[in-house]
Amino acid sequence: MSKVDLTSAIPNNVGLKDDKRLQRALEKWQPGYIDWWKSMGPEGFQGDDVFLRTAISVDREGWANFGYVKMPEYRWGIFLNEAIPDRTVGFGDHYGEPAFQTVPGEYRNLLRRLIVTQADTEPASVEQQRDLGATAPSLYDARNLFQVNVEEGRHLWAMVYLLHTYFGRDGRDEAEDLLRRRSGDPDSPRILGAFNEPIADWLSFFMFTTFTDRDGKFQLLALAESGFDPLSRTCRFMLTEEAHHMFVGETGIGRILKRTVELAREHGPENVRENGGIDFATLQKYLNFWFTVSVDLYGGEQSSNAADFFGSGLKGRYQEARRYEDHVALDGIYQMPVLSDGRMTTEEVPLRNAMNEVLRDDYVEDCGNVVKRWNKLLEKEGSDERLVLPSRRFHRAIGLYSKHDFDPEGNPVSSDEWESRKREWLPSEEDQAFIKTLMYPVHEVGRIANWIAPPVKGIKDKPFEFEYVRRA
Repeated sequence: MSKVDLTSAIPNNVGLKDDKRLQRALEKWQPGYIDWWKSMGPEGFQGDDVFLRTAISVDREGWANFGYVKMPEYRWGIFLNEAIPDRTVGFGDHYGEPAFQTVPGEYRNLLRRLIVTQADTEPASVEQQRDLGATAPSLYDARNLFQVNVEEGRHLWAMVYLLHTYFGRDGRDEAEDLLRRRSGDPDSPRILGAFNEPIADWLSFFMFTTFTDRDGKFQLLALAESGFDPLSRTCRFMLTEEAHHMFVGETGIGRILKRTVELAREHGPENVRENGGIDFATLQKYLNFWFTVSVDLYGGEQSSNAADFFGSGLKGRYQEARRYEDHVALDGIYQMPVLSDGRMTTEEVPLRNAMNEVLRDDYVEDCGNVVKRWNKLLEKEGSDERLVLPSRRFHRAIGLYSKHDFDPEGNPVSSDEWESRKREWLPSEEDQAFIKTLMYPVHEVGRIANWIAPPVKGIKDKPFEFEYVRRA
């Protein structure tokens, strides 16, 4: 196990003190990062003590340490999983060859694009969520928000380390650009569409951390298969933190559902809104929106870039070694559902060109399992209501299906029907305005907003009534 240096200005287990050039470069980048954090990180809570976990090692037993931290003083660092001896490339044209320890010259631009795109999502989500603390429904939820934020910041550090270490001046310029772009900025937006969507309320935040962070999980799983070993080791460690982000989202929606059932039982389903809760129809609309914008993050269904990433050994499939026998995928085909003459049919696509869709298949299945767990919760609470995962063809802005209109079941509809019914399928301005009326702060210890139930248990065996955030 590579030793973790916790005394350095940049905690790390990559031997930073032995590489003075890299250390100087990262220490030069660090003040810009802190300036970005102070200006674009959680608004209004920078001086508060927050009960956070901090990575202190990469082993299973001791990788996180809990304690009160002021967020600008969080110990962001660089952590890679332990190297696997004699690791080989697990797929593509270099299958079976020794894993790349340096950047192959012919794949330099491809690899840099992969790293920059992943890196850009990390600060973007912090920017999207920066105002949410002001309307946190409890101190428990505020703490979870800030934990997600600081870990997204650490994930940015992980990617910037790779850019600085392996891409010279180009990498340093890319690292600066990561601090320059802004979520939703019309002149300098973030690279991927979902990371420019505003997150103005906690319902959106919980849906985002359920569905968009779950996209992050599958992208990291694909990059963890990479034949470029430093990227693989970096992403494997990042996955340990990503799990908490999805936990925050899934349990957050579960707690909303529980409270909605309580209000519906007490006042009638039609009176949930009037009594300060979020009705099932609105929850379904927000689910439809955040699932579909997250589905777009996988790119087009047919992609030469995806084929190049796979063929070069840079980005693999989820659980490549365990789930597949053919790791070269030159002869395989994918049965792609397409719309032809107004009806759905299938088209045979070379498997490498369908790698985006292969990963999206796994993502959609995982999201379906989340919805099943929510529905089991509803059943347990005695409600007949159920949530539904919409078709991946619904509400698409990228790929084959973006050229046509579909209903949530995936059936083709006319543009007139889409225009007349989209308000029943997606959040309307009135829905968003209503949700905004519920967003008031509850920053007192042990109290919680009316529209969400308290958690079953707190963080690190602490009760819900614990002081998760000490206001300055």
